[in-house]
Amino acid sequence: MNAAPVFDIPNGRARIVSIAEARELDVWRASLRHLAKDHRYYELVDATLGFDCRCLILEDRDGLARVAQPFFVVDQDLVVAAPLWLRACVGAVRRVAPRALRMRMLMAGCAAGEGHLGAASAADVEAAGAVLLSAARQLGASLVVWKDVPARHRPAFAGTGRFARMASMPATRLALDGADWEEFMARHLSHAMRKNLRRKFRALADAPPIAMEVVTSVAGIEHEVHALYAQVLARARLTFERLTPEFLRQLGERMPDRARFFLWRQEGRLVACSVALVHEGVLYDEYLGLDYRVALDLHLYFTTFRDMVSWALAQGLRAYHSTPLSYAPKLRLGFALAPLDLYLAHPRISFGGPLRRLLRIVEPVRGEPVLRQFPNAHELHS
Repeated sequence: MNAAPVFDIPNGRARIVSIAEARELDVWRASLRHLAKDHRYYELVDATLGFDCRCLILEDRDGLARVAQPFFVVDQDLVVAAPLWLRACVGAVRRVAPRALRMRMLMAGCAAGEGHLGAASAADVEAAGAVLLSAARQLGASLVVWKDVPARHRPAFAGTGRFARMASMPATRLALDGADWEEFMARHLSHAMRKNLRRKFRALADAPPIAMEVVTSVAGIEHEVHALYAQVLARARLTFERLTPEFLRQLGERMPDRARFFLWRQEGRLVACSVALVHEGVLYDEYLGLDYRVALDLHLYFTTFRDMVSWALAQGLRAYHSTPLSYAPKLRLGFALAPLDLYLAHPRISFGGPLRRLLRIVEPVRGEPVLRQFPNAHELHS
């Protein structure tokens, strides 16, 4: 769209603007300030990750902007997280029809993380959804998706009949209590898991020591940090965003009050890193980097978890929030699921019976049977 289109909505109008234009509006900061990933994070993603990012602005009848809802447009594979048998079937079809179950999508939310609402009410969500469907037709998008919306927003979507809900890959959460790591383990981990972890950590006694530091900027070492992140990314079955060294550098520059980089070194060499945010008593563990030349022998996944929990406890933080995937070790470490939802609608047709059945088949969580073992697995669909 070359010019900012205007749409009529109940009791006002809506406009679609660039992120640069949104930055000039007070509502841009106000709609996102309560989130760990506030307006600065969305600006960072727009500047460094190559997504086609925009913003929907809802205005009242007097032209006062009251809601800012970020969104972006992307080509997406619908079966990337589907069960293996379905991906194999679709792969066969794609030998003849390469675009089968690949769609250009308009996604509301954040391209690098959970998709919280800028909208303040169910009425605003309904109005925003209607405008996004109209915008999708202009942008040539075949699907509108509210991406990875935390389950607490479900009431706001209760009246949006055009959108079908589907469980996305859930995040995970862990309550933090106890004076230190040992007390935390006693409260949250099984006897078998405590014994297993102690055995792993004793094995490190014969290796050169690993030291952790926590910094708010990785300027000057962003390429070193990115190289470890890239090793983890290369092993991941599911990927969406791909960070850049520039993203890592600017995260610390733009959000020094929230960004935390955990760095582990052995004999001066960086062997692990974690990119995190701290906000309102919660540690958000976003991206992990490991040197796989030593990661398995040194049990670095569990070492980083222990050290981050210990640091968070010392800071008086009350919760640890982790992104999707790596569910098997998280189950053993006492995490609970933090359900995320996808809300999908086609710009031109209703999600009737056949399409809703297809959504159930391609639902991402079906490819992760370990999710059913979590105590609160029922919350994925409740």
